[in-house]
Amino acid sequence: MASQAATKRKLGTTGLEVFPLCLGGNVFGWTSDEATSFAVLDAFVEGGGNFIDTADVYSRWIPGHQGGESETVLGRWIASRKARERVVVATKVGAETALGKGLRREHIEQSVDASLRRLGVERIDLYYAHYDDPNTPFEETLRAFDALVKAGKVKALGLSNHTAERAAEALATQKRLGLARYEVLQPEYNLVERPGFENALQPLSEKEGLAVAPYFGLASGFLTGKYQEGQPAPRSARAGGVLKKYGNAKGWGVVAALKKVAQRRGASEAQVALAWLATRPTVVAPIASATSVPQVKELLGAFSLKLEADDLRELDGASSK
Repeated sequence: MASQAATKRKLGTTGLEVFPLCLGGNVFGWTSDEATSFAVLDAFVEGGGNFIDTADVYSRWIPGHQGGESETVLGRWIASRKARERVVVATKVGAETALGKGLRREHIEQSVDASLRRLGVERIDLYYAHYDDPNTPFEETLRAFDALVKAGKVKALGLSNHTAERAAEALATQKRLGLARYEVLQPEYNLVERPGFENALQPLSEKEGLAVAPYFGLASGFLTGKYQEGQPAPRSARAGGVLKKYGNAKGWGVVAALKKVAQRRGASEAQVALAWLATRPTVVAPIASATSVPQVKELLGAFSLKLEADDLRELDGASSK
């Protein structure tokens, strides 16, 4: 499929324009070594992509890693390809790294400088509060983020893993104090995880004009077609956890509906799952990771796939049970 058919979308009110797929960088330096990561990034940009998501914590969970490995790989790729002007880079602060965790002013200031060094850029395009930090007053956190925007270290701000109530409180505080506002929301959202976003965060996003870039767009691979009811799980480090979370009646119903729609449209299950997300209100660019060039090409193809009304009915019916 010709992915160039997908036009870039405005990322809310950030002034940034992005391809409707955000490439997840959690695998860089983890399940993808540097050479593989470079090949994936090359294919993504060649296919029209420009939006890349990482975090300072990726991949601290690996023995011997400190966090920042993903940013380092991405930074080396940007430098070697002289690609800075062609990509929109998002990273995050707040998860535990060697520098600490949370959203205190001092931690944010130290973390952003470390991320800028690893990425080799002068400004981060989109900087997320990775997790809510109820132990730090909103005012301290939000003033620290505002200072980064004023200093030119960050262009736009976003938040992830906040409840709708806390997100609304943060936005109200930013407005009251005249501070740079959160403009992008990164929630967990996919065909098998809908209520957490749709019940409260989606209405908030519509009301506040937030752009949404959901993570786990393919439910950690469950929606790619490689998991089939009654069949052995694929061999991977996370397969057991994925099946425990999603391998229930609803999950298998969604997989069956995806397969039907995919066959009807001559597409893959992963393409259909991402194309469905791209039709959802406020969603600008779902995030998905790839560990090979063929996977990148498949993901990019989702955004030249047009789902018809009967496709959407079938998917909504299976996923809203």
